[in-house]
Amino acid sequence: MKILSYNLNGIRAAIQKGLIDWLKATDADVICIQELKADYNPEVVALFEQLGYHVYWHAAQKKGYSGTAIMSKTKPLSVEIGCGVDIYDAEGRVLRADFEQCSVMCVYMPSGTTGDERQAFKYKWLDYFLIYAQEVKKKYPNLVICGDFNICHQAIDIHNPVSNKNSSGFLPEERAWLTKFIDTGFIDSFRHFNKEPHHYTWWSYRAGSRGKNLGWRIDYQMAAKELENRLTRCVILPQAMHSDHCPVLLELKK
Repeated sequence: MKILSYNLNGIRAAIQKGLIDWLKATDADVICIQELKADYNPEVVALFEQLGYHVYWHAAQKKGYSGTAIMSKTKPLSVEIGCGVDIYDAEGRVLRADFEQCSVMCVYMPSGTTGDERQAFKYKWLDYFLIYAQEVKKKYPNLVICGDFNICHQAIDIHNPVSNKNSSGFLPEERAWLTKFIDTGFIDSFRHFNKEPHHYTWWSYRAGSRGKNLGWRIDYQMAAKELENRLTRCVILPQAMHSDHCPVLLELKK
C-alpha cells in the first residue's frame, strides 16, 4: 500500500506544472493533499477520477486558503470530514479515510509565521490535536497521520538550526510538542528508515533555497506503532517540482 502526502500550495497551480502526469507515473494507492487553496471543482476532481481515484475534499471557508483532500483507488469503508471543531474545520485542516488495512488521516497544521495571533492559534491547535489524535487512534489503531505539520522536529531537520532557533516552526515549544506527539504511540516513518541529514520537504522561494537545498523537513508520515512491522519504505521525493514542498511516500505491507 503506497500512501503519498503532498502539500501542493495550490492544486490548480500544481496541475499546471504537470501534477497529473506525475501522479499517474507514481501510481500511489492513497494520495493526501494539503493546501488545496480551492473549493470543490468538478473539472479538477474529474482529472483525478480519470486516474482511477475516489476523491474526498475538505475546502476552507476562506477562498484560496488551506484545505485538504484524499484520493484513493480503493473506496474507503468510511470518510470523516473535519475534526468536529468549527474553528479548525472552517480552515479545512483534517480529513480521514478508513480502509481495511489502515486508516489514513490527512492533516494541514497551522503556521505561526504571520505573527503572534496565528502562533497562539497554532499552540491551541496543537493542544487540541494531541488529544484528538489519541482518541482517533484508540478507535482506529492502524492509523497513519500524514501531512504538513509545520514543525521541524530536530536540528537535523533544518538547514540552519542556530539562526532559526527563534523561528516559528522550530521553536522549542513546538519541537517538544512533536516529541510528545510521537511518544503517544507514533513512528516518524522517514526517520525510521533514514537517519541522515540534509533531507527536507520545504524550501523558501527566496534566494534559490531549493537549488542549494536550504530547506526544512516539516512534512511527515506518522505511523502508529501498531503498524511498525508493516512499514517497508518511506522516502522524500524532492524531484517532484509542483510546489514549494515535495511529497513524502510511505509503503506498507497489506
